[in-house]
Amino acid sequence: MADVSNSKLLHIDTGILNIQDACIVLVKTEWNAAIVDELEKGCISELQKHSVKKIITITVPGAVEIPFAVKSYWDNSGKKNRADAFIALGCVVRGDTPHFDYVCKAVTDGVVQLNLSLPVPVIFGVLTVNNEEQARERIGGRHGHKGEEAAITALKMVSLKQNFGK
Repeated sequence: MADVSNSKLLHIDTGILNIQDACIVLVKTEWNAAIVDELEKGCISELQKHSVKKIITITVPGAVEIPFAVKSYWDNSGKKNRADAFIALGCVVRGDTPHFDYVCKAVTDGVVQLNLSLPVPVIFGVLTVNNEEQARERIGGRHGHKGEEAAITALKMVSLKQNFGK
């Protein structure tokens, strides 16, 4: 089982360079809003803790729409609002039909495709859970806060990209 205690992700003493001028774009869903809003709060709090000044949030109806919003934002943003990283935030809860599987696969494949085609990272902060209890465990419960973790991942990836440019 993935557990934050098995990771060095939260060790932020390495990997993060000058990210204060970074523009981080959050793309969040309307479904399971209470959970997604907590993911967003954790994300924003962590980004602000690291002095990121430009945080833009875009809201889409559901998880399947996240890749379209990311690509559309990238294609239409000017230099002033150009993203250094995107963070996809959502929560897909298993139901009684295969819809869960289709949505999870679509958003996962979409984010992977964006990571291979865009010149900036797209962080996968979409919870795919069996029930609401599992979702709550991932917004500050025993499995950590996945919004905060997504923010740290974005910062580390922006820094990684900056290192490649040197």
